[in-house]
Amino acid sequence: MTGEEDEEYEGAGRRPRWLRMAGGALAGVLVLGACGAGWAFWRLNDNISSVDINSALGDDRPPRTLSSTGPSASAAAEPLPSGALNILVLGSDSRSGKENAELGGGGETSGARSDTAMVVHIDEGRTAATVVSIPRDTLVTRPSCPLESGGSTAVAYNVMFNSAYAVGGPVCAVKTVESLTDVRMDHYIEIDFAGFAELVDALGGVTVTTDEDIDDEDSHLKLTAGTHHLDGEQALALARTRHGIGDGSDLGRIGLQQKLVKALLDQIAATSLLTDPAELYRAADAVTGSLTTDTGLGSLSELVQLGQSLKGLSSDATRTVMMPVVPAPYDPNRVVADEPEAKELWESLR
Repeated sequence: MTGEEDEEYEGAGRRPRWLRMAGGALAGVLVLGACGAGWAFWRLNDNISSVDINSALGDDRPPRTLSSTGPSASAAAEPLPSGALNILVLGSDSRSGKENAELGGGGETSGARSDTAMVVHIDEGRTAATVVSIPRDTLVTRPSCPLESGGSTAVAYNVMFNSAYAVGGPVCAVKTVESLTDVRMDHYIEIDFAGFAELVDALGGVTVTTDEDIDDEDSHLKLTAGTHHLDGEQALALARTRHGIGDGSDLGRIGLQQKLVKALLDQIAATSLLTDPAELYRAADAVTGSLTTDTGLGSLSELVQLGQSLKGLSSDATRTVMMPVVPAPYDPNRVVADEPEAKELWESLR
């Protein structure tokens, strides 16, 4: 061989040196990529907080939906679950911090509060859902709840629904909802103020149409009637607005929150989360950093599986309703379940 050939080959039967060098570089990139992916998975997984609600509540609960863990019969080797599910979703300021306090809209910032409560019922097949909002001003019987520190809370009568979270956290919130509805909550998901705003920003904002002008000094939101594309802070303000619309009650706010639910579903469908890894990671980082779940959803893989099982769910197939309520006879500023309509609604979700 010539000297020039010696530079290109080290010996007979050996690959060209440039090819081996390129292969080595590629292997290095793959190793770094694998390490990066492992770090990203660890970070996202570590972001999630979880509560062992099943152990805390034991067996004194409504029965599980029989198909709630059933896989799809037509799925592949590792089928995605397709059974019906009931999930309690709370919006709260429970993860303390400067950002949550600033987004709280003024007023008291100590303690933990649940501003939003929704029971999300996912139908068998997971292509349709019903989202039922429970007004936080609903007067309920709060059952005795176990406390993390030991002991339990006392039964309380005619107290506001959102007091359950304040006195006993996720465990008491779930137990109170199950006592109110006689529907087993298969899972629990809680998202805080800052995380909700970051999620909306990660999705590129949401588009919402309002039916009337909004001017709420408490949430700092001013919008004219019509269609608006909102960033995360504006979307959070919309979810928390109550004094700038209608009669200023919690019932008007629920209507805005239900608009946001559908807007989020539309925006998720319109983004390139599944084709853009950077965008997917940004959204996932925003979500997992703001979540508290039950232990059944307490890992990234379990959350991903739930998300994948819902890929056929659209906003058009999602019905949003409010638990039927009437003014409380002994307090016009509070409401109580309107029976038998409320009972019939919950029965339809079992």
